[in-house]
Amino acid sequence: MNQSSRSAICAAVCDKISAAHPSQIEALIGLDGFVDEIIHVVDKRASAMEFKRMETIAAFSRRTAEAAGQSANIELVRVQRKLGGNGPIMANAMATMGFDVTYMGGVGYPEIHPVFQPMAQIARVLGIAEPCNTDALEFLDGKLMLGKLGPIADINWASLQDRVGREKIISVVKSSRLIATVNWTMLAWMNEIWEHLIADVFPQIEMQGKMMFIDLADPEKRTVEDLAAALKLLQRLQKHVQVILGLNLKEAQQVARALQLPDVPPGDAAAHRYAVDIHSALKLSCVVVHPRSGAAAADDYGSGWFAGPFVKEPKISTGAGDHFNAGFVSGRLLGLGLTESLCMGTAVSGFYVRNAASPKQAQLAEFVRNLPSPQE
Repeated sequence: MNQSSRSAICAAVCDKISAAHPSQIEALIGLDGFVDEIIHVVDKRASAMEFKRMETIAAFSRRTAEAAGQSANIELVRVQRKLGGNGPIMANAMATMGFDVTYMGGVGYPEIHPVFQPMAQIARVLGIAEPCNTDALEFLDGKLMLGKLGPIADINWASLQDRVGREKIISVVKSSRLIATVNWTMLAWMNEIWEHLIADVFPQIEMQGKMMFIDLADPEKRTVEDLAAALKLLQRLQKHVQVILGLNLKEAQQVARALQLPDVPPGDAAAHRYAVDIHSALKLSCVVVHPRSGAAAADDYGSGWFAGPFVKEPKISTGAGDHFNAGFVSGRLLGLGLTESLCMGTAVSGFYVRNAASPKQAQLAEFVRNLPSPQE
């Protein structure tokens, strides 16, 4: 993609965002919930107030490896405490852009946890379990997510029926254009929830025109057999609703292996190849793959790639992928083309990592108007 075509896409997306009425579109998102501690790891401390952070995961790895057979004192500095989880971050981003969002998940029960109260001011929030906790160790080249997942076991179909109610679930699904269930990897009961949606909810509703977004959320710790079974369930969901599968590059590699697809050579074209191959294999409505440099997608009408506004030193990286997901599905909901939706996804993520905040509709339109080129 050359600069002139990228600029033309940005101009078109800016105009469409500015003219959109997202408040007229309802979305149901779930089901996880985390309290995130954004943490920097101290490399050298100069004073009580000043320190140099470890900049790379490799440096952190060396420090911990050198402690083998001895010991190490590693200092962690909390930079921010915020709402977390793939679902809440995605939901909060869409609500900030103006969509009519209902969030259902582990955000506190019977009372909403204080960290989710700001989201409850701009979206309907239904808690079914206490939130989990994540220590997000951030480096310039990535992040390490250290999770404490005790309450996750309470996120299941029985809790949804007991604490939200079957009729309420059916009602919200009926009114929503988008249903998003994210963080399959950590939610051990997600397959069961999908089975009940297929058997008990979707047959009660006219599903024509509805979208369902799925984010697996790093399935490395699940077995290949588990992942393959989940992918078969996505094909069953596709018979009822337009399924969009969102993957980062690592997740795309894992899905491709589970599907026994040929290896894809590394490089700029890898994301596009994975999107096309996985879409062809699963026959879902859309597969989107978002590496750090941009994003690619394939649907029944073609495929595309968009070079995002990559920044080498983000203010925050935890939640960048969830913001991409929010932007991409928002583009789909607003009727944007495939490449335009990729532009919107990378723009929402790019704004977030630069500002450590989700963009409002007008802020996003202005950011897209002058979308930065990716940094080398």
